[in-house]
Formats: sequence, C-alpha cells, structure tokens
Amino acid sequence: MNASLSKPQLNEDGHIRHFLGIEGLSREQLKAIIAKAESFFDANGQLINSPELDGCTVMNLFFEPSTRTRTTFEVAEKRLGANVLNIDIARSSTQKGESLRDTLWNLQAMTADIFVVRHSASGAAHFMATEVTPEIAIINGGDGWHAHPTQGMLDMLTIHREAPRPFEELTVAIIGDIKHSRVARSDIAALKTLGVKEIRVIAPRTLLPKGIERYGVKVFEDIDEGVVDCDVLMGLRIQNERIGSPLMAASGEYFKKYGITPERVAKAKPDAIVMHPGPMNRGVEIASTVADGPQSVILKQVNNGIAIRMAVLSMAMQGQREYQALQALL
Repeated sequence: MNASLSKPQLNEDGHIRHFLGIEGLSREQLKAIIAKAESFFDANGQLINSPELDGCTVMNLFFEPSTRTRTTFEVAEKRLGANVLNIDIARSSTQKGESLRDTLWNLQAMTADIFVVRHSASGAAHFMATEVTPEIAIINGGDGWHAHPTQGMLDMLTIHREAPRPFEELTVAIIGDIKHSRVARSDIAALKTLGVKEIRVIAPRTLLPKGIERYGVKVFEDIDEGVVDCDVLMGLRIQNERIGSPLMAASGEYFKKYGITPERVAKAKPDAIVMHPGPMNRGVEIASTVADGPQSVILKQVNNGIAIRMAVLSMAMQGQREYQALQALL
C-alpha cells in the first residue's frame, strides 16, 4: 500500500477531483463519500436519479473484462444524466500498436469529462491522472492487485447501513485470497481510516501477503478461531486458476477449511452480517444457505455499489470543475 498514489486525487480545497485509491484520504473525506451516496436514496431506501452530470460525457475504459463493475458504473452514470460511452478496448488502437498515451489523448479530444478505468497494471489510473490526462476526472475501476476503491467504498456504505454497531465498535473478518485481492487492500485501507476496532484476515499462509501484519490487521489461519465474535464476515472470490495449484487445495478441501458455512457464521456475533464482492463461487468460498440467508447483505452491496459510484462520479466532476476554474485564474 502506497499513500503517495493518492496525492493527485485532491484539488487545492481538499475536494476529490480523481478517485484513484482510498489511501491518503481522511476519515472525513470517506464519510463525505458515504454521505453523498446516502443522498441518492429516498425515504423508502430506493435509488433516485439526479441531473448532476447532465451534459457531461463519461467514457468507460475497461482494459480487462468486468461485467458487474462496468454495468453498475454505467447505471450510475445514466442515473446522473451523463452521456455514456463504453469503449471496446479489445478492438481499440492499443491492440494495433498505438500507445496508451495516444489512445487517451484521442479520447480526450472527443470532449470527454470523466474516464472510468479498469486495467490489469497496478498504478494505471494514477499514471493517467498525473502523466496523460490530468484535465479529465479519472475514476479507478480496479488496477492490477493494487486497488478497487469503489468496491471498498460500497463495502463501507453497506457496513454503515447494515452493521449493528458503528465502525469504531466493529470487528471485521476478511476471508480468502488476501494476497491477490485488490478488494481486500481497499477494504483494509478504508476500515483502518474509518477507525474500525479490529480487522482480521483469515487465509492459508500461501494466500497471505508477506508482512500483512504491518498494516494493523490480526492474522488467522484457522477460520473457526478467526470468526469468533465478529460483527462482519467478508468473503473474497477465489480465482479458478488458483484452485488445485500449489497456492491452495482443491475446491472441496478449501471449502472444508475456509468456506463461510452456517456453523461458522454461528461463531460470530448473533447479529453479524455476511458480505461478498461477487461473483461468488458457491460451495467454494461460501455456502448457498449463507449467501441466501437472513444475515447476508450481498445483494444490498450491489445496490449500494450504484449509489457509491454515483457519489464518486459526482464529487470528482465537481472537484475537477473547481480545479479547472482555479487554473483559469492563474
């Protein structure tokens, strides 16, 4: 985790103009994102539309596939009144030898206001925001193993709305492939910033990053010990290519040792909630009876993802406008 990657995110007034990662943002800034997302729910908990991006053009640049994230971004953009373009990167000029810089400059020339970027290279969104197209608001939709900040914030919104106690009183367990998970990195950063009492990571040693303890988390290799008295259980997706590899046992063995089952949920607090970023591998990371059970808030995470992405898009566009207005005066 590198807080320096967050420095370009803010304008001179401390407002977000790019959303690249959670590290480097303050507790007040994270709470402001949560509050903005809350404003997009009506009194009945239903999402509302807002014209805050009316006349703006948002380009979704997904250099690697992610149907769920791209779809929720597109829904969020349209709910804000934006003109939305999904760029088919697989057929784009970057596949024909054109540099990433040239591709982005050409897209910028099409009067884009926001790029939502998903890329396999860690730091790609930061590179775009600092080196290529700083005049356009860059939203990180996931970069390599580094970060998935909107997923992290939708998880925080879900905890804020659904957990039985405030952040400062919670014990949260993150279970699964911590080593390769950008979701885990963003969640840990957000939970730490929001002052969560205790963060636990639960995984076989082969799926834990070296030195993870230095980030202030408690490490457990025994899930039955790690989930005791937790308020929140967060499962992580296991990539299929890791199943049966030297990193982990076969899927049945993994489920036996680390699956979120009703028996393990029962070891947590009685009012604990169960989360998962999706897509789920039922019978590998989580039992269907848990995923579909009364303590699961997994479908609420999806809905909250739209609200968080609406919030981040709106706040980044406003911050970018403020930044450009100041630059025009200099």
